[in-house]
Amino acid sequence: MIDMTETDVPVAGGTLRVVSWPADGPTVIAAHGITANAMAWAPVARALRGRVHLVAPDLRGRAGSAGLPGPYGLDTHADDLLAVADHFGVTRAPLVGHSMGGFVVAATAARHPGRFGPVLMVDGGVALGVPAHLDVDTALEAVIGPAMRRLSMTFPSAGAYLDYFRANPALGRYWNSDLEAYVLRDFTGSGSSCALAAIRGDAADMLRDPRPADFPLLWAPRGLMDEEGGLYRAEQLAGLDAELVPDVNHYTILAGAGAARVAERIHTSLGIEVGSGYMGLPET
Repeated sequence: MIDMTETDVPVAGGTLRVVSWPADGPTVIAAHGITANAMAWAPVARALRGRVHLVAPDLRGRAGSAGLPGPYGLDTHADDLLAVADHFGVTRAPLVGHSMGGFVVAATAARHPGRFGPVLMVDGGVALGVPAHLDVDTALEAVIGPAMRRLSMTFPSAGAYLDYFRANPALGRYWNSDLEAYVLRDFTGSGSSCALAAIRGDAADMLRDPRPADFPLLWAPRGLMDEEGGLYRAEQLAGLDAELVPDVNHYTILAGAGAARVAERIHTSLGIEVGSGYMGLPET
């Protein structure tokens, strides 16, 4: 694991916990998925090879920011990311977002024009086509399945919580120390840190009122259970700047070769020339 620091950034209602992987290069702000946390970005931080200062908050209602109150939704996340940019002294911050984070960074760039860009979305940010008549919990179950169900579950130990994640073929087959750190950051001692009100509020905004997202997208061919057919299909993305990352699922697009490709696209967008290949794989 490369060096990282944590800090609390003042935002509306309290402080936002932010993980930072320091570097001498430009600062990029990263937004994670709907039930995720900042440690999802650790493999990408490593793949950036010290040429980009990656900054990733635990979004409001998750992990170190679980205690922050509503209102929730994309606009609130956008204002939180603006506070992060101000804290780190970035006048125009590049953004990268995974899953729901793709919707967050698109909304942030739209809400605060001139303060953010370029923007990269990773397996998220493009409307998912969920029928408007579905209630939020039904829509969440349809889209994220086990990730939603665990939020109302209790677990007797950290080991049991890790085992729940390992049972998901999208994660267990690829298990390593990065995934373990990511899961443990979410564990409260009895279950997930994610505030259900935050998940529901964000989902209602993301699924029913996604902002137009005319930004580059990297997408995964496999889904949240490692099944063939992920969140998107090629025909959905026709005419968009969308690149398929081969042989990854919704989670592993941020790990291994997926992390390398995300890092390469970040480097390219910032005009940084970096050779190919992924360095510093974690212990499995």
